[in-house]
Amino acid sequence: MISSDVNYKNLIISNLFLFLLLPLYLFASSPNVQDEIDIAFTLNKQGNLYSDQGRYAKAESLYKRSLAIFEKVFGSEHPTVATSLGNLAYLYNRQVRYVEAEPLYQRSLTINERAFGPDHPAVATSLNNLAYLFNKQSRYAEVESLFKRSLAIRERAFGLEHPDVATSLNNLALLYTKQVRYAEAEPLFKRSQAIHEKAYGPD
Repeated sequence: MISSDVNYKNLIISNLFLFLLLPLYLFASSPNVQDEIDIAFTLNKQGNLYSDQGRYAKAESLYKRSLAIFEKVFGSEHPTVATSLGNLAYLYNRQVRYVEAEPLYQRSLTINERAFGPDHPAVATSLNNLAYLFNKQSRYAEVESLFKRSLAIRERAFGLEHPDVATSLNNLALLYTKQVRYAEAEPLFKRSQAIHEKAYGPD
């Protein structure tokens, strides 16, 4: 099974990325708009809390309200909207609502590709999120393609020995293991382990 903690880590990173975008917009926005954005971020944080507690209906309502505000303020093609879409999709994914999650993840991916280009780390995260969803549905060929593309992006962006590259290698290796493709999985596991040991030590 592909590690779910990686998906949660990506959600956290995406939320941090979303917060980093905020000052750039506030610099040129009116006080009323700033108030709306503050409300949207608060709703998003509350949604995260409810999601963690398994209070999915409340989380969904808050995520949708937050998304609506972000779309109104930033427009439908802004990276902040992509992150908000990813949060809602992740909530649906946790509830096995795969049909509802997929178009949100796809839209989030498209927004990030248009905003940053096809080789940006934010795109790699979007690809991973979609891969985790497909993995739960045993759509292994699609999962493999997404993980490979994400790995290639991270190698180009961060270098061959970055911990995020190790995570991508591990994800691909776990997929191959699940498919009993052990000969392909083993070198990926070994490379991932070597990167982690170099970065963090053998323990």
